[in-house]
Amino acid sequence: MKKFLILSVAVSLMRNIASGQDPAPASASPSPSPAGTAEVERVVVQSQEMDITREQIVPSLGATRYTVGPDRLESQAEGENAPFNQTMLRFPGVAQDSFGQLHVRGEHANLQCGSFDTIMPSFEYGGVTGKLNYYWTGSYLHNGIGIENPTGTANPIHDNTDQYRMFGYSSYIIDDTSRFVLLTSGYHGDFNIPNNPGQTPEFVDMGRSKFNSAALNETQVEQDAYAILAYQKKIDDFNMQASVFTLYSSVLFRPDNTGDLIFNGVASRVDRDIFSNGVALDASYKLNDQHTLRGGFLITAQHATVGTSTLVFPVDANGNQTSDIPLRIVDNSGKYGYFYGFYLQDEYKPFEQLTINFGGRFDIVDAFAHENQLSPRINIVYEPFKGTALHAGYARYFTPPPLENVEQGTISKFDGTTNESAIRQDSVTKSERAHYFDAGVTQKITEGLNVGIDGFYKSAHSVLDEGQFGEALIQSSFNYKRGEIYGGEFTANYDKGGFSAYLNAAYEWARGTNISSAQFLFDPDEFAFIKKNWVFLDHDQRFTGSAGISYTWKDWRAGIDGLYGNGLRRGFANTQKIHPYETFNMNLQRRIQITEKTAIKIRFDVLNILDKIYELRDGSGIGVGAPQFGQRRGFYGTVAYEF
Repeated sequence: MKKFLILSVAVSLMRNIASGQDPAPASASPSPSPAGTAEVERVVVQSQEMDITREQIVPSLGATRYTVGPDRLESQAEGENAPFNQTMLRFPGVAQDSFGQLHVRGEHANLQCGSFDTIMPSFEYGGVTGKLNYYWTGSYLHNGIGIENPTGTANPIHDNTDQYRMFGYSSYIIDDTSRFVLLTSGYHGDFNIPNNPGQTPEFVDMGRSKFNSAALNETQVEQDAYAILAYQKKIDDFNMQASVFTLYSSVLFRPDNTGDLIFNGVASRVDRDIFSNGVALDASYKLNDQHTLRGGFLITAQHATVGTSTLVFPVDANGNQTSDIPLRIVDNSGKYGYFYGFYLQDEYKPFEQLTINFGGRFDIVDAFAHENQLSPRINIVYEPFKGTALHAGYARYFTPPPLENVEQGTISKFDGTTNESAIRQDSVTKSERAHYFDAGVTQKITEGLNVGIDGFYKSAHSVLDEGQFGEALIQSSFNYKRGEIYGGEFTANYDKGGFSAYLNAAYEWARGTNISSAQFLFDPDEFAFIKKNWVFLDHDQRFTGSAGISYTWKDWRAGIDGLYGNGLRRGFANTQKIHPYETFNMNLQRRIQITEKTAIKIRFDVLNILDKIYELRDGSGIGVGAPQFGQRRGFYGTVAYEF
């Protein structure tokens, strides 16, 4: 039996899990030796066949793929301690947004995540016992900048966060052709909503008309937990993996009743949760040297609930407050949603240098609307010379809105109050349907130097987007009737000896027109303008860039990297944009070997070394609730002990 344990402060290592490999090393167990003889260690090497065959089930067949290895993780700002979204920002075409969100190629992708007043102890424990591999990690995070600061100051007001994370992985190898894998995870996060001082009161609450906006006390609690059990089997040229999973997620926003009423005329306690269960099957079968078939299905059942308790004031026909005694309006709802997806494809290799992958999938969603779509797909990869690869592809996509983000409120309940909607229309939020084209080339220039260029174009109906419409940091989904996104990316990587460098640059253009669902969320003037004009999506960022260099010498590693963005959208109907910005970070690390099995790793990072003050949002634009500034200069110290 072999085990390992790593204790660290301000670091959490996930490298092995991210690479899709069993995190524990091969088992080495001593065997009994006769008296009077030297003890010889017997090494038992567990088969890696299941890891290899798993990659054959759902491979990357010509799709644009960017990977980050252990060396890149170590050289970036904060190293392996960096939040996942900060690692993603080092990929081409990834733009950062408020609340830790990321946007990839102009899409509204959401990934949640701060260095002020930070402490983050963590642990890892894993090993091998017979046929069982196991790995556990847990961490606690406290810092004073849980959500982006709404001001440009170095010290946010009321912005503490406490977060707890747990992840578990275990793999039981039945034999060389089959195994079970169990993944579990849990997360709990408490957030203070940061305050913006100097705001002007607009309403009177129970005779009180003054309130210091720096003293507001809004909070939010987020929780997530999931478990996935998978069975993998290989029979000659047939590979399959069957999985069952369960997921729970919730968010609770607590307002400052008095303060929110005085400033906004509305104070809403919002409680959302979603419970999901499902089953998935993926399989591949190699017919011959030229054809490999792949297919599978995914079935998911979900139930989302929304509970709101809202304090509002009565108003007259002109919107003037008629009483300073608030009314409480309760609006609770729930919805079941079901998703069924099936796919079949053929990987065809007419000769060694050419691979054609074609097929399709059929999806059905039954939630707020009953929809379905048959989606054909084709991708071609051609390698005319060693070190040169060209790819081109087309895909039809069908993307249902997240069930938990679709508004379920009753508009009429708020008639005659400070929360009355100026627009009465509330069409159902539908699934996005898109045509997507992608083409590019990667080229090995010299030993260690690789470059790539890629272009993409997307044309869509019922374009899905999300925005913050209210005080709660909760996104609500809506559709544009039409939309398009296009752009290009360039990437270069160099690794030789102890020197490593990378450069990414991207250009994209994302816009939509005619809001076709959840219309009541919008201002009438903006709604009318968007109905007749193409507007930029709120997460449109024209240029993004990232670069970094690092050098490793013996047990030392030093690096510097930077990010660039030309600003997200702002202003009436997103007709303007935030100013461009650039930030630079540096790091220094040393690993000190104590004994054969123990070591200490010491690391120091400085983020935003020039203390650049830059805005991600200014509080205006479609679905933007408040201004947010990027992180000011921050210092991180990390100590990890391995034994």
